[in-house]
Amino acid sequence: MVAEDSTLLREGLVRLLADEGHEVAASVGDAAALLAAVGRDAPDAVVVDVRMPPTHTDEGLRAAVRIRREWPRVGVLVLSQYVEKRFATELFTENTEGVGYLLKDRVVEVDEFLGALERVGAGGAAFDPEVVRQLLARSTRTDPLGRLTPRERDVLDLMAQGHTNAAIGARLFVSQSAVEKHANAIFDKLDLPSVQGYSRRVLAVLRYLGDGTSDR
Repeated sequence: MVAEDSTLLREGLVRLLADEGHEVAASVGDAAALLAAVGRDAPDAVVVDVRMPPTHTDEGLRAAVRIRREWPRVGVLVLSQYVEKRFATELFTENTEGVGYLLKDRVVEVDEFLGALERVGAGGAAFDPEVVRQLLARSTRTDPLGRLTPRERDVLDLMAQGHTNAAIGARLFVSQSAVEKHANAIFDKLDLPSVQGYSRRVLAVLRYLGDGTSDR
């Protein structure tokens, strides 16, 4: 399902997905219509914009949070020009399996978008590095993230993007065991429990950030 208030972009996404062999069960222009469509026929995944009618603020992201809570098997790929930190953090603290967030202006290849959507629909994750950077960015004066070494911050950034330890090692030119040591150091410095599985690590980090940044 596609939820995008721009008719031109919405129809373009529908055509692209159809051309690539995907069935688009619904194409809507606001969050309320998306929730109604998901309630009628839960799809494998939804593509949703952040700012939609009536206020054009965060309706789409709030709908994404609700979908993850009520229909956890539905993958959610947020596609937007903006990083809306409050509800983005809430979305990721629920469960990072089957969740993605891409920035429209930074998707330069169609295959990049399609690959992200397929990963999310299959229960994986797809995060734009800039989204991760903005969610992790906080003042070092009050944030324990300031205690991390530059290498640990690199590892944390790649973990939050959805990379496995092996992939992180390949990108940083270090061994997988070195990545695991960095990961354990990160959890110790952030006072987070050491849990197995990349998604749980990202969940723990983003839950911590949500506790510290939420203005609710």
